[in-house]
Amino acid sequence: MWPNMPFDYIKVAGDENALHYGLWQGEELVTVVSLFIEGKDAQFRKLATRVSEQGKGLGTSILNHVLTEAKSKGIKRLWCNARVDKTKFYEKFGLVKTEQTFTKGGIDFVILERYF
Repeated sequence: MWPNMPFDYIKVAGDENALHYGLWQGEELVTVVSLFIEGKDAQFRKLATRVSEQGKGLGTSILNHVLTEAKSKGIKRLWCNARVDKTKFYEKFGLVKTEQTFTKGGIDFVILERYF
């Protein structure tokens, strides 16, 4: 997701308490996502697929898993910070754009959310 940044750039507060998921092909980790739960709200962060593996349904597969996990844990609202140019992908999963936007590292983001 941030291939030109140092590893510490992707670390966020609460990483140690989040649920981390990954898809492997052999011994290679190709897709990742983290789920941060606070009460009945949860945010998924750091959804990324290795560029060479994009377009193969891996992001869809892992996000479907996160949706199932969130529902099973009683989450009422799931949200994410999405790159503006990737919002169509998230909308396929029932996430809806909010009015909240920001820029990080020169990239524009919008917050999307879904209620269960």
